[in-house]
Amino acid sequence: MKLKIAVLAGDGIGPEVTAQAIKSLKAIADVYGHSFEFQEALVGACAIDATGNPLPKETLSLCEQSDAVLFGAIGHPKYDNDPSAKVRPEQGLLALRKSLGLFTNIRPVKAYPTLLEKSPLKREIIEGTDFTIYRELTGGIYFGEKKLNSEGTIASDLCEYSEGEIERIAHLAFKAARQRRKKLTLVDKANVLETSRLWRKVVTQLGKSYEDVTLDYLFVDNAAMQMILNPSQFDVILTENMFGDIISDEGSVIGGSIGLLASASVGEGSAMFEPIHGSYPQATGKNIANPIASILSAAMLLEHFGLKEEAQTIQSAVEFALEKNVVTTDLHQESTYGTIQVGDFIAHCIAETDSISAVNHENINVGQSTII
Repeated sequence: MKLKIAVLAGDGIGPEVTAQAIKSLKAIADVYGHSFEFQEALVGACAIDATGNPLPKETLSLCEQSDAVLFGAIGHPKYDNDPSAKVRPEQGLLALRKSLGLFTNIRPVKAYPTLLEKSPLKREIIEGTDFTIYRELTGGIYFGEKKLNSEGTIASDLCEYSEGEIERIAHLAFKAARQRRKKLTLVDKANVLETSRLWRKVVTQLGKSYEDVTLDYLFVDNAAMQMILNPSQFDVILTENMFGDIISDEGSVIGGSIGLLASASVGEGSAMFEPIHGSYPQATGKNIANPIASILSAAMLLEHFGLKEEAQTIQSAVEFALEKNVVTTDLHQESTYGTIQVGDFIAHCIAETDSISAVNHENINVGQSTII
């Protein structure tokens, strides 16, 4: 398969972790005989610095002409700490999602057996957790009309949804549940919000077309609590934009590190793949950022194009790295491995899947062959 992939590494640790994902994709291409073309473009704070625009026209044009987008992270303290800034890195990401029609964000949450002790939650609570969040991505309060009175003392953000916006993501979530454990949980605030009542109405009606999928409902405050008390009860979670933003970050603590969570943002044509973590500017250039979320995002890219075996190869290589403790310090405080070493190791595992038997830890750190 030939794929043209736009690479928007962005800010902070974005370029570092994205580079490791590209290593894995190149290894996959070599092993399976695919052709992946990578082309880089600016987005976020680095784009503002260079062009004054967080999403330059050239970047959007490249994304529109590519089969997929591999995204890093955006954000910089000089914008984060300045609430009066008129142009912000996040505007680039929101505009990209809207322009490409990426209305569904898919975020898997999994408790890896080898990392159960790393989670702040008890082993018996998180064991067996494996669910996916379907978050609506281009509507709701993030995109609604925003107002501020002339005195700067009263502000409002409009939360608005249409039946069509709800139906299109709900169909995807129901179809995903059919391929998993056939359970879908709608997370809303229907006891308070009119938009949530519309969500519940539309999803309930649509559920009649998916009789093999069990549909239940949770208010978002209860859902946030249940994700900590009993996360293994969930299969597919469907929710609106802001609620999905919050609970998917909450889900990151289950696995032990936000550096493990990948995501896909899809629409009717375009697709973008990115780790859910931020730009972590304090770690920029220090070779300490966890690249696994970005690498797993690359696996989601492959699966999106029907390359399931290739995606599973990356998953298996990641799980092998976790099993052998070839990880960054967020997962193992005494680890001597950095972003680059972990990325190299996983790429080597992909390239030499059939011959993995042991790990030479000394050679990992000097950049030599890692598998014997």
